[in-house]
Amino acid sequence: MGKLGDLESAFDTALRHVQRSISSGMKTSGGSSAQSQLETLERELRQARAKALELGMVDREWLQKTVRWVAEWVPDADLTLVAALGRIVRAVP
Repeated sequence: MGKLGDLESAFDTALRHVQRSISSGMKTSGGSSAQSQLETLERELRQARAKALELGMVDREWLQKTVRWVAEWVPDADLTLVAALGRIVRAVP
């Protein structure tokens, strides 16, 4: 798989983690529903994925901001979303 394929796969993995988190009713680190954050993250990931596949690159500033934002509200016991975003960082050509 080439770099673009790796990037596509990384985005797809992150989107699957978001969808699982929505389905499981994930709570934020503060204990409230993470539904709105997850829906926002899913929408932004879909947009960034389409743009990345079109341009062959990811907006690094957006990605850094997104990783920091997710780390603010994701519970410490479930860092799979942060790890999935990290996979996108590593796949950036």
